[in-house]
Amino acid sequence: MRKLIVLDTNILIRAVLAERVPNLLDKYNYNCSFVTPASCYDELNEHLPKILQKRDLPLDPFLSAMEKLTKVVIPIAEEIYSEYEYDAKRRIQKRDIKDWTTVALALSLSCPIWTEDQDFFGIGIATWNTQNVEIYLGSN
Repeated sequence: MRKLIVLDTNILIRAVLAERVPNLLDKYNYNCSFVTPASCYDELNEHLPKILQKRDLPLDPFLSAMEKLTKVVIPIAEEIYSEYEYDAKRRIQKRDIKDWTTVALALSLSCPIWTEDQDFFGIGIATWNTQNVEIYLGSN
């Protein structure tokens, strides 16, 4: 049975800019489905140019990485998980309510979240950071 995990925007950014996240996605793509709210790709498209500009890096070389990422980390439309909006907002409201879509998707799929954002820890959903996510991805 394939595992399932929801990725937050900060993991998508790392998938484009860093090495560890894309390596993990490649390594575990055979037995794990990676998903994210479609809104996280909107955030990626909004924030990545700003991040690259701060680092004096051109956008073009990273566009192919973004395109490849959409084939590995599947964007999920809000209609799929919208019935979990209320519960998700209750769980995340004191931290960053804008993250409700990630929480709602994880609730709808009964699966963990992969993030570096501390706001997700302690909301009643299994949450993995990049340092430890292989424990989940590699387990049977």
